[in-house]
Amino acid sequence: MQLVRDFGTRANDVTALSASEQARLIRNGELSSLEVVNAHIERIEAVNPELNAVVVKRYAAARAEASEADRDRAKGTPMGALHGVPITIKECLDLAGTPSTFGLPSRANVMLERDDAYVARMRAAGAIVVGKTNVAQLLMFLESDNPVYGRTCNPWDLSRTCGGSSGGEAAIIAAGGSPLGLGTDIGGSVRTPAAFCGIASIKPTAGRLPDAGRYSSPIGQRAIVSQVGVLAREVADVRLGLEIANGGANPAVEPPMPLRDAGEVAISRLRVAVYIDDGIFPVAPAVRRAVHEAAAMLSGAGASVCAWKPPSLSDAYQLSMGILSADRGAGMRRFLGRGTRDPRIAALMMIAARSRRMIGALGGLLRMLGQQGLADGIKPFGHGDTWHYWQLVEAQLEYQQRFKAALDEAEGGPFDLILCPASSLPAWKHGAARELNLGGAYTILYNLLGYPAGVVPVTRVRADEESVRETSRDLIQRAARGVESGSAGLPVGVQVVARPWREHVALAAMQEIENAARKRGDFPFSPQGLRL
Repeated sequence: MQLVRDFGTRANDVTALSASEQARLIRNGELSSLEVVNAHIERIEAVNPELNAVVVKRYAAARAEASEADRDRAKGTPMGALHGVPITIKECLDLAGTPSTFGLPSRANVMLERDDAYVARMRAAGAIVVGKTNVAQLLMFLESDNPVYGRTCNPWDLSRTCGGSSGGEAAIIAAGGSPLGLGTDIGGSVRTPAAFCGIASIKPTAGRLPDAGRYSSPIGQRAIVSQVGVLAREVADVRLGLEIANGGANPAVEPPMPLRDAGEVAISRLRVAVYIDDGIFPVAPAVRRAVHEAAAMLSGAGASVCAWKPPSLSDAYQLSMGILSADRGAGMRRFLGRGTRDPRIAALMMIAARSRRMIGALGGLLRMLGQQGLADGIKPFGHGDTWHYWQLVEAQLEYQQRFKAALDEAEGGPFDLILCPASSLPAWKHGAARELNLGGAYTILYNLLGYPAGVVPVTRVRADEESVRETSRDLIQRAARGVESGSAGLPVGVQVVARPWREHVALAAMQEIENAARKRGDFPFSPQGLRL
């Protein structure tokens, strides 16, 4: 079942506009902030009963802030870049007067006293938070489902997930209930939902917008640090949101992390490395086509585009999972206490708590049963001591050096950008996260490296390209084939990766791809509005 957009009313026309356009119309007095906020509340109320994306509603406060924004405009008070514009934020980000549960029942009644720093920056720019959006429990898997708020559905197909852990955010933006939002990303949590829901997003360079995430991966784990990211229907809004969350292009905040102008990037001077297969999880046919088409779009704009093979992505995946599970699930057990556990979290904790000897024995048994995918998936687990954690971090540093050398020294390089899949598959069916886990190293690689990475939609799955995957005893491959079956019409995005601190280069390429895809006609979103 799909949610179909109706553009017969003024309210629906307003919610089809970008955040930048809404801000312009409010600033010029062509729309009031209250009118825009009410239109989005109306849209949320229309779609949320089926989506369950907005789980903390802030309607009365949002209306009051909108009225105040209108009074300020009338008085000539200086206005921020998002003056009077409604937004949503991921539930785990602190907003005064609301809970940040991370899907933990024990935190459902804990009301926060102050805003997260990045939320405060958005509000200082005039944005009005109308609600908070659903997450995966502990932000630890690629579906948005937890014992506090339940499951969020994908607006393109309610039988499928919107992704996680920022899935509620992606779902409500795709459905027109919000033009712009904030999420967090430690392994793909803003990029995978964007890919599944057909919108754009960016995870910045590690260290630009660090997110403590106190009830997810323990904050003492500093090798792979969650970053706050931005999601929107249009790349221009992602760019605007990133600048605001950054504290401005040349922020006066500490530490000051300048953000350069994507408009100054000449696409024709870029060198782009392209790969499609991570060697772990083969992609669906539509994903392969989307990467080829995006590469052609950049090449058509004058960029030099070359096929490229990165250093072993299997090594990167093993390092990532080893680092994130180095405490053998102790942090998760402490956060959960005796509270209700999502089945996917329970399964992850069961594996994480096993010893190396047990992991080895279990892996051998799985291979004997023809479950190579599951056996490979549990290999990084089981150490749980400081010495092995230090070894993993040293190996991470060495891998980062290898990766940079490959970008610098490969034929056709040195490369400015990497173009690759955003996800191996289109939106998963509900519950598939138990078998698929991350579905390869396509996103978590760039958390391990700390590189900025964005997602931009390109196309939709065609009826004749749902799957070429052979039938298999392997549960992971069977789950992947099940996801591909019936996927026609779902959106497909690509991932655009830049060197550290060069988000502007990724955003410029994303804008070029978005422009070219819109002109072609099968882009998930048209200027006339969303078709869901």
